[in-house]
Amino acid sequence: MNDVSAGVDKPHQNETKTLNFEFRGDGMEYFKIWIVNVLLTIVTLGIYSAWATVRNKRYFYSNLYLGEDNFRYLAEPLTILKGRIIAVIAFIIYMAASALFPVAAMIFLLILIISIPYFINQSLAFNNRMTSFKNIQFRFKSTYGEAFMVAYVWPVLGMLTIGILYPLFFVKANKYVVNNSAYGTTNFEFDATYKDYGIIFLTLIGIGAVASILIFALTNIGSQATAALIPIIMVLMYFGLIVYFIVATANLFYKSVSISGHNFDADLTIQGMAKVILINAFFTLITLGLYLPAAKVRMTKYVSSCLTMHVDGDLNNFVAAEKESVSALGEEIGQVFDFT
Repeated sequence: MNDVSAGVDKPHQNETKTLNFEFRGDGMEYFKIWIVNVLLTIVTLGIYSAWATVRNKRYFYSNLYLGEDNFRYLAEPLTILKGRIIAVIAFIIYMAASALFPVAAMIFLLILIISIPYFINQSLAFNNRMTSFKNIQFRFKSTYGEAFMVAYVWPVLGMLTIGILYPLFFVKANKYVVNNSAYGTTNFEFDATYKDYGIIFLTLIGIGAVASILIFALTNIGSQATAALIPIIMVLMYFGLIVYFIVATANLFYKSVSISGHNFDADLTIQGMAKVILINAFFTLITLGLYLPAAKVRMTKYVSSCLTMHVDGDLNNFVAAEKESVSALGEEIGQVFDFT
């Protein structure tokens, strides 16, 4: 376990306060940025996509507040563009090799699969390093072995055990991301357990089983009119289960994160999340996708409004870590090959 108190003064016991997260962006405002990004990316045959990525992230980061301070995204478009060009070249080589030299392509693919944990680490390190709050940047540092376990071993064990170890996969994956992340020189901690996620999975299975029995009974015992409602009931059931899972795992995740005695909390609700998803889906459908930017803003606003941080002491006591160069290549390779 990392020493999360390293580089941080001991907080005073009588200075506990609660800070709220808030997203102050606007759907129409972001739509203007989004549509310009799309058009310029098309006109420049994708070259502008690096600038589009930075503009999008800077908008969301700068409008996300904790108390009265906002986050910042520090990456430069040219840095991302260089990594993206290398990633695209690698993808073109792979496609050409697949068509002309199938054996070489298989070897290339094998090397790529082995490299995925490295790219995951690089992507997380780059994103954290390019994020700052109160002029202190975040960090991420993990080993290849940890990333390999999360990318391959724990998911496979979950499948081989017919889902019994899936809760453990969630624990390991979240510990990998959180415990290896730091704010300045201070590491975050994640304390959720297999039991915590197991309860969510068991609840999900229990509700699904009861609903399935009800549907089976209505199908075989109910009238024709009742049977006609079965498809609607099934859609509502699956939608409800998905929303429950999203809300339960999100609340557990945030409530399990802490840093140097400062704790986070979340109170997302099934009703609130379902409302946002349904509104977003409806308007996105009738606008043929043009509502997507506003949908992203609406979801971000809702989730942010449900998050708080219980501060025990002073957030200004964190010590900034020394700057280090983190390549954007890992993130761009991941995006090109759909690994992240």
